[in-house]
Amino acid sequence: MRILEGVLIALAAVMAALTIAYQVGATASMAVAIVTSLVTLGYLAAVLVVLAVFRRALPPFLVGLLALAGGVLLMVLLSQVQSVGPGYWCLLATVWLLAWLFAERLANHQTQGRTMLANILIPAMFGATILVAWEAITRGAHVPQVLLPPPSGIWGVLVTSVPTLAVDFVQTFKAVLIGYVLGNGIAFAVAIAIDRSPFLKRGLLPLGNFVSALPLIGVAPIMVMWFGFDWPSKAAVVVIMTFFPMLVNTVAGLNASSSIERDMMRTYASSYWQTLFKLRLPAAAPFIFNALKINSTLALIGAIVAEFFGTPIVGMGFRISSEIGKLNVQMVWAEIAVAALAGSVFYWVVALVERAVTFWHPSVRGGRT
Repeated sequence: MRILEGVLIALAAVMAALTIAYQVGATASMAVAIVTSLVTLGYLAAVLVVLAVFRRALPPFLVGLLALAGGVLLMVLLSQVQSVGPGYWCLLATVWLLAWLFAERLANHQTQGRTMLANILIPAMFGATILVAWEAITRGAHVPQVLLPPPSGIWGVLVTSVPTLAVDFVQTFKAVLIGYVLGNGIAFAVAIAIDRSPFLKRGLLPLGNFVSALPLIGVAPIMVMWFGFDWPSKAAVVVIMTFFPMLVNTVAGLNASSSIERDMMRTYASSYWQTLFKLRLPAAAPFIFNALKINSTLALIGAIVAEFFGTPIVGMGFRISSEIGKLNVQMVWAEIAVAALAGSVFYWVVALVERAVTFWHPSVRGGRT
Protein backbone atom coordinates (compact mmCIF):
# COMPACT_ATOMS: atom_id res chain seq x y z
CA MET A 1 0.00 0.00 0.00
CA ARG A 2 1.28 3.44 -0.87
CA ILE A 3 2.30 5.84 1.90
CA LEU A 4 -0.42 8.34 0.98
CA GLU A 5 -3.19 5.74 1.32
CA GLY A 6 -1.79 4.67 4.69
CA VAL A 7 -1.76 8.26 5.93
CA LEU A 8 -5.37 8.66 4.77
CA ILE A 9 -6.49 5.55 6.68
CA ALA A 10 -4.73 6.67 9.86
CA LEU A 11 -6.11 10.19 9.56
CA ALA A 12 -9.66 8.96 8.93
CA ALA A 13 -9.45 6.64 11.95
CA VAL A 14 -8.16 9.45 14.18
CA MET A 15 -10.89 11.75 12.95
CA ALA A 16 -13.55 9.11 13.66
CA ALA A 17 -12.32 8.87 17.25
CA LEU A 18 -12.30 12.65 17.60
CA THR A 19 -15.79 12.92 16.14
CA ILE A 20 -17.13 10.39 18.63
CA ALA A 21 -15.35 12.05 21.55
CA TYR A 22 -15.72 15.78 20.76
CA GLN A 23 -18.16 16.02 17.83
CA VAL A 24 -17.23 18.00 14.74
CA GLY A 25 -18.08 21.34 16.33
CA ALA A 26 -20.42 23.20 18.64
CA THR A 27 -23.99 23.40 17.30
CA ALA A 28 -27.18 25.18 18.33
CA SER A 29 -29.03 21.98 19.27
CA MET A 30 -28.26 18.43 20.27
CA ALA A 31 -30.20 17.04 17.30
CA VAL A 32 -28.03 18.93 14.82
CA ALA A 33 -24.91 17.78 16.66
CA ILE A 34 -25.98 14.14 16.45
CA VAL A 35 -26.88 14.38 12.76
CA THR A 36 -23.61 16.09 11.81
CA SER A 37 -21.59 13.54 13.78
CA LEU A 38 -23.42 10.60 12.18
CA VAL A 39 -23.02 12.01 8.67
CA THR A 40 -19.32 12.63 9.29
CA LEU A 41 -18.83 9.11 10.66
CA GLY A 42 -20.66 7.68 7.64
CA TYR A 43 -18.36 9.57 5.28
CA LEU A 44 -15.27 8.39 7.14
CA ALA A 45 -16.52 4.80 7.07
CA ALA A 46 -16.95 5.08 3.30
CA VAL A 47 -13.38 6.38 2.97
CA LEU A 48 -11.98 3.53 5.06
CA VAL A 49 -14.00 0.88 3.17
CA VAL A 50 -12.94 2.16 -0.25
CA LEU A 51 -9.28 2.35 0.76
CA ALA A 52 -9.41 -1.14 2.25
CA VAL A 53 -11.31 -2.85 -0.59
CA PHE A 54 -9.46 -1.20 -3.48
CA ARG A 55 -6.03 -0.94 -1.87
CA ARG A 56 -4.30 -2.67 -4.82
CA ALA A 57 -6.10 -0.90 -7.67
CA LEU A 58 -7.89 2.22 -6.43
CA PRO A 59 -10.00 3.73 -9.28
CA PRO A 60 -9.36 7.46 -9.69
CA PHE A 61 -13.07 8.25 -10.10
CA LEU A 62 -13.88 6.77 -6.66
CA VAL A 63 -11.21 8.94 -5.04
CA GLY A 64 -12.57 11.97 -6.88
CA LEU A 65 -16.12 11.25 -5.68
CA LEU A 66 -14.91 10.89 -2.10
CA ALA A 67 -13.00 14.19 -2.31
CA LEU A 68 -16.04 15.93 -3.82
CA ALA A 69 -18.34 14.52 -1.14
CA GLY A 70 -15.89 15.61 1.55
CA GLY A 71 -15.82 19.15 0.20
CA VAL A 72 -19.61 19.32 0.19
CA LEU A 73 -19.67 17.95 3.74
CA LEU A 74 -17.23 20.65 4.88
CA MET A 75 -19.42 23.40 3.44
CA VAL A 76 -22.54 21.91 5.08
CA LEU A 77 -20.77 21.67 8.44
CA LEU A 78 -19.71 25.32 8.21
CA SER A 79 -23.35 26.34 7.86
CA GLN A 80 -24.48 24.18 10.80
CA VAL A 81 -21.81 24.49 13.49
CA GLN A 82 -21.03 27.61 15.50
CA SER A 83 -17.42 26.74 16.27
CA VAL A 84 -15.40 23.88 14.84
CA GLY A 85 -13.58 21.18 16.77
CA PRO A 86 -10.53 18.96 16.12
CA GLY A 87 -12.56 16.57 13.96
CA TYR A 88 -13.34 19.37 11.51
CA TRP A 89 -9.65 20.03 10.83
CA CYS A 90 -9.00 16.31 10.42
CA LEU A 91 -11.84 16.19 7.89
CA LEU A 92 -10.26 19.09 5.99
CA ALA A 93 -6.90 17.30 5.93
CA THR A 94 -8.63 14.11 4.73
CA VAL A 95 -10.32 15.94 1.85
CA TRP A 96 -7.03 17.58 0.88
CA LEU A 97 -5.21 14.23 0.80
CA LEU A 98 -8.04 12.62 -1.18
CA ALA A 99 -7.82 15.38 -3.79
CA TRP A 100 -4.05 14.90 -3.91
CA LEU A 101 -4.49 11.13 -4.31
CA PHE A 102 -7.07 11.69 -7.08
CA ALA A 103 -4.71 13.91 -9.06
CA GLU A 104 -1.82 11.47 -8.59
CA ARG A 105 -3.85 8.42 -9.63
CA LEU A 106 -5.40 10.19 -12.61
CA ALA A 107 -1.98 11.37 -13.80
CA ASN A 108 -0.55 7.84 -13.48
CA HIS A 109 -3.49 6.03 -15.10
CA GLN A 110 -4.25 8.37 -18.00
CA THR A 111 -4.13 6.69 -21.38
CA GLN A 112 -3.68 8.22 -24.81
CA GLY A 113 -7.43 8.66 -25.30
CA ARG A 114 -7.97 10.25 -21.89
CA THR A 115 -5.11 12.73 -21.92
CA MET A 116 -7.32 15.74 -22.64
CA LEU A 117 -9.82 14.74 -19.93
CA ALA A 118 -7.03 14.33 -17.40
CA ASN A 119 -5.52 17.68 -18.37
CA ILE A 120 -8.87 19.29 -17.53
CA LEU A 121 -9.79 17.33 -14.42
CA ILE A 122 -6.46 17.58 -12.59
CA PRO A 123 -6.20 21.42 -12.55
CA ALA A 124 -9.97 21.67 -11.94
CA MET A 125 -9.70 19.43 -8.87
CA PHE A 126 -6.63 21.31 -7.65
CA GLY A 127 -8.37 24.69 -8.02
CA ALA A 128 -11.54 23.43 -6.34
CA THR A 129 -9.49 22.03 -3.45
CA ILE A 130 -7.74 25.37 -2.97
CA LEU A 131 -11.10 27.17 -2.85
CA VAL A 132 -12.61 24.65 -0.41
CA ALA A 133 -9.57 24.83 1.88
CA TRP A 134 -9.60 28.64 1.69
CA GLU A 135 -13.29 28.78 2.61
CA ALA A 136 -12.93 26.16 5.34
CA ILE A 137 -9.92 27.79 7.00
CA THR A 138 -11.15 31.39 6.89
CA ARG A 139 -14.61 30.56 8.19
CA GLY A 140 -13.61 27.73 10.50
CA ALA A 141 -10.82 29.72 12.15
CA HIS A 142 -12.87 32.97 12.10
CA VAL A 143 -10.19 34.87 10.18
CA PRO A 144 -11.09 38.61 10.07
CA GLN A 145 -12.40 39.55 6.64
CA VAL A 146 -10.11 42.56 6.59
CA LEU A 147 -7.18 40.15 6.49
CA LEU A 148 -8.59 37.47 4.20
CA PRO A 149 -12.26 37.19 3.15
CA PRO A 150 -13.68 33.76 2.25
CA PRO A 151 -14.34 32.94 -1.41
CA SER A 152 -18.11 33.01 -0.77
CA GLY A 153 -17.87 36.67 0.28
CA ILE A 154 -15.77 37.53 -2.77
CA TRP A 155 -18.27 35.76 -5.02
CA GLY A 156 -21.11 37.76 -3.48
CA VAL A 157 -19.33 41.01 -4.33
CA LEU A 158 -18.61 39.74 -7.85
CA VAL A 159 -22.29 39.04 -8.44
CA THR A 160 -23.60 42.30 -6.99
CA SER A 161 -20.92 44.59 -8.52
CA VAL A 162 -20.96 43.40 -12.14
CA PRO A 163 -21.61 46.89 -13.66
CA THR A 164 -18.74 48.48 -11.71
CA LEU A 165 -16.35 45.63 -12.47
CA ALA A 166 -17.31 45.72 -16.16
CA VAL A 167 -16.59 49.46 -16.47
CA ASP A 168 -13.25 49.05 -14.69
CA PHE A 169 -12.31 46.13 -16.91
CA VAL A 170 -13.09 47.99 -20.15
CA GLN A 171 -11.09 51.04 -19.04
CA THR A 172 -8.03 48.98 -18.08
CA PHE A 173 -8.11 46.43 -20.88
CA LYS A 174 -8.35 49.15 -23.52
CA ALA A 175 -4.94 50.39 -22.44
CA VAL A 176 -3.67 46.81 -22.23
CA LEU A 177 -4.63 45.92 -25.81
CA ILE A 178 -3.36 49.16 -27.37
CA GLY A 179 -0.08 49.07 -25.43
CA TYR A 180 0.32 45.34 -26.14
CA VAL A 181 -0.03 45.80 -29.90
CA LEU A 182 2.20 48.88 -30.00
CA GLY A 183 4.90 47.46 -27.72
CA ASN A 184 5.17 44.14 -29.53
CA GLY A 185 4.92 45.74 -32.96
CA ILE A 186 7.63 48.33 -32.27
CA ALA A 187 9.91 45.70 -30.70
CA PHE A 188 9.43 43.39 -33.69
CA ALA A 189 10.30 46.17 -36.16
CA VAL A 190 13.35 47.14 -34.11
CA ALA A 191 14.46 43.48 -34.02
CA ILE A 192 14.32 43.32 -37.84
CA ALA A 193 16.34 46.55 -38.03
CA ILE A 194 18.90 45.15 -35.58
CA ASP A 195 19.18 42.00 -37.65
CA ARG A 196 19.89 44.11 -40.75
CA SER A 197 22.50 46.37 -39.13
CA PRO A 198 25.44 45.28 -36.93
CA PHE A 199 25.70 48.89 -35.75
CA LEU A 200 22.15 48.82 -34.41
CA LYS A 201 22.76 45.41 -32.88
CA ARG A 202 25.64 46.81 -30.83
CA GLY A 203 23.80 50.03 -30.00
CA LEU A 204 20.12 49.17 -29.49
CA LEU A 205 20.36 45.87 -27.61
CA PRO A 206 22.20 47.42 -24.64
CA LEU A 207 19.66 50.26 -24.73
CA GLY A 208 16.81 47.74 -24.70
CA ASN A 209 18.41 46.03 -21.72
CA PHE A 210 18.56 49.42 -19.99
CA VAL A 211 14.86 50.04 -20.68
CA SER A 212 13.94 46.64 -19.26
CA ALA A 213 15.67 47.53 -16.00
CA LEU A 214 13.62 50.71 -15.50
CA PRO A 215 11.46 50.37 -12.35
CA LEU A 216 7.76 50.37 -13.16
CA ILE A 217 6.97 52.33 -10.00
CA GLY A 218 9.23 55.13 -11.20
CA VAL A 219 8.14 55.13 -14.85
CA ALA A 220 4.36 55.13 -14.27
CA PRO A 221 4.11 58.61 -12.66
CA ILE A 222 6.26 60.09 -15.45
CA MET A 223 4.01 58.57 -18.12
CA VAL A 224 0.97 60.00 -16.33
CA MET A 225 2.58 63.46 -16.41
CA TRP A 226 3.44 63.13 -20.10
CA PHE A 227 0.25 61.58 -21.46
CA GLY A 228 -2.42 62.56 -18.94
CA PHE A 229 -4.67 60.65 -16.58
CA ASP A 230 -6.62 58.67 -19.18
CA TRP A 231 -5.69 55.38 -20.88
CA PRO A 232 -2.81 56.71 -23.11
CA SER A 233 -0.47 56.96 -20.11
CA LYS A 234 -1.29 53.36 -19.13
CA ALA A 235 -0.73 52.22 -22.71
CA ALA A 236 2.68 53.93 -22.66
CA VAL A 237 3.63 51.96 -19.54
CA VAL A 238 2.49 48.75 -21.24
CA VAL A 239 4.66 49.59 -24.28
CA ILE A 240 7.70 49.90 -22.03
CA MET A 241 6.83 46.65 -20.23
CA THR A 242 6.38 44.60 -23.41
CA PHE A 243 9.17 46.05 -25.55
CA PHE A 244 12.22 44.22 -24.20
CA PRO A 245 10.85 40.62 -24.00
CA MET A 246 9.68 40.83 -27.61
CA LEU A 247 12.95 42.42 -28.77
CA VAL A 248 15.22 39.83 -27.16
CA ASN A 249 13.11 36.83 -28.19
CA THR A 250 12.74 38.00 -31.79
CA VAL A 251 16.48 38.64 -32.17
CA ALA A 252 17.22 35.19 -30.71
CA GLY A 253 14.60 33.58 -32.96
CA LEU A 254 15.99 35.19 -36.11
CA ASN A 255 19.32 33.53 -35.31
CA ALA A 256 17.70 30.13 -34.63
CA SER A 257 18.02 28.85 -38.21
CA SER A 258 21.26 27.00 -38.87
CA SER A 259 24.03 28.26 -41.11
CA ILE A 260 23.48 25.29 -43.43
CA GLU A 261 19.86 26.31 -43.98
CA ARG A 262 20.85 29.90 -44.68
CA ASP A 263 23.58 28.74 -47.08
CA MET A 264 21.01 26.64 -48.91
CA MET A 265 18.76 29.69 -49.34
CA ARG A 266 21.72 31.61 -50.76
CA THR A 267 22.36 28.83 -53.28
CA TYR A 268 18.79 29.39 -54.49
CA ALA A 269 19.68 33.09 -55.00
CA SER A 270 17.18 34.13 -52.34
CA SER A 271 17.18 37.76 -51.28
CA TYR A 272 17.30 38.85 -47.63
CA TRP A 273 13.54 39.30 -47.49
CA GLN A 274 12.84 35.95 -49.16
CA THR A 275 15.11 34.23 -46.64
CA LEU A 276 13.46 36.18 -43.82
CA PHE A 277 9.89 35.24 -44.68
CA LYS A 278 10.47 31.68 -45.88
CA LEU A 279 13.11 30.47 -43.42
CA ARG A 280 14.03 32.74 -40.55
CA LEU A 281 10.61 34.01 -39.42
CA PRO A 282 9.08 30.50 -39.36
CA ALA A 283 12.07 29.34 -37.30
CA ALA A 284 11.64 32.36 -35.02
CA ALA A 285 7.89 31.81 -34.52
CA PRO A 286 8.25 29.79 -31.25
CA PHE A 287 10.47 32.54 -29.81
CA ILE A 288 8.06 35.28 -30.89
CA PHE A 289 5.05 33.53 -29.40
CA ASN A 290 6.99 32.92 -26.21
CA ALA A 291 7.40 36.69 -25.91
CA LEU A 292 3.73 37.26 -26.77
CA LYS A 293 2.65 34.91 -23.98
CA ILE A 294 4.97 36.55 -21.46
CA ASN A 295 3.76 40.00 -22.49
CA SER A 296 0.09 39.01 -22.23
CA THR A 297 0.47 38.95 -18.44
CA LEU A 298 3.04 41.74 -18.16
CA ALA A 299 0.75 44.12 -20.05
CA LEU A 300 -2.12 43.65 -17.61
CA ILE A 301 0.18 44.02 -14.60
CA GLY A 302 1.70 47.20 -16.01
CA ALA A 303 -1.66 48.82 -16.76
CA ILE A 304 -3.08 48.06 -13.30
CA VAL A 305 0.01 49.34 -11.49
CA ALA A 306 0.06 52.50 -13.66
CA GLU A 307 -3.53 53.25 -12.62
CA PHE A 308 -2.35 53.57 -9.02
CA PHE A 309 -0.63 56.85 -9.93
CA GLY A 310 -3.41 58.71 -11.70
CA THR A 311 -6.52 57.74 -13.60
CA PRO A 312 -10.14 58.76 -14.08
CA ILE A 313 -12.57 57.44 -11.50
CA VAL A 314 -12.69 54.08 -13.26
CA GLY A 315 -10.13 51.35 -13.79
CA MET A 316 -9.07 48.17 -12.02
CA GLY A 317 -5.98 49.72 -10.45
CA PHE A 318 -7.94 52.78 -9.32
CA ARG A 319 -10.62 50.58 -7.78
CA ILE A 320 -8.08 48.47 -5.91
CA SER A 321 -6.26 51.49 -4.48
CA SER A 322 -9.46 53.30 -3.49
CA GLU A 323 -11.28 50.32 -1.98
CA ILE A 324 -8.32 49.16 0.09
CA GLY A 325 -8.33 52.63 1.65
CA LYS A 326 -11.93 51.98 2.72
CA LEU A 327 -10.98 48.49 4.01
CA ASN A 328 -13.41 47.01 1.47
CA VAL A 329 -11.14 44.00 0.97
CA GLN A 330 -13.83 41.89 -0.69
CA MET A 331 -14.06 44.37 -3.57
CA VAL A 332 -10.28 44.37 -3.87
CA TRP A 333 -10.26 40.58 -4.17
CA ALA A 334 -13.10 40.75 -6.69
CA GLU A 335 -10.99 43.04 -8.89
CA ILE A 336 -8.03 40.71 -8.46
CA ALA A 337 -10.21 37.77 -9.52
CA VAL A 338 -11.38 39.62 -12.64
CA ALA A 339 -7.80 40.57 -13.50
CA ALA A 340 -6.60 36.99 -13.01
CA LEU A 341 -9.42 35.65 -15.19
CA ALA A 342 -8.79 38.23 -17.92
CA GLY A 343 -5.05 37.55 -17.89
CA SER A 344 -5.61 33.79 -18.08
CA VAL A 345 -8.04 34.12 -21.01
CA PHE A 346 -5.65 36.49 -22.80
CA TYR A 347 -2.78 34.02 -22.34
CA TRP A 348 -5.00 31.13 -23.49
CA VAL A 349 -5.98 32.97 -26.68
CA VAL A 350 -2.33 33.65 -27.52
CA ALA A 351 -1.48 30.00 -26.82
CA LEU A 352 -4.27 28.84 -29.15
CA VAL A 353 -2.95 31.07 -31.93
CA GLU A 354 0.53 29.70 -31.26
CA ARG A 355 -0.69 26.11 -31.67
CA ALA A 356 -2.33 27.01 -34.98
CA VAL A 357 0.74 28.81 -36.35
CA THR A 358 3.52 26.58 -35.00
CA PHE A 359 1.75 23.24 -35.45
CA TRP A 360 4.98 21.80 -36.85
CA HIS A 361 7.04 22.46 -33.72
CA PRO A 362 7.82 19.48 -31.41
CA SER A 363 6.49 21.38 -28.37
CA VAL A 364 3.07 21.56 -30.05
CA ARG A 365 3.15 18.05 -31.50
CA GLY A 366 4.06 16.62 -28.10
CA GLY A 367 7.34 15.26 -29.42
CA ARG A 368 5.59 13.14 -32.06
CA THR A 369 7.19 12.91 -35.48
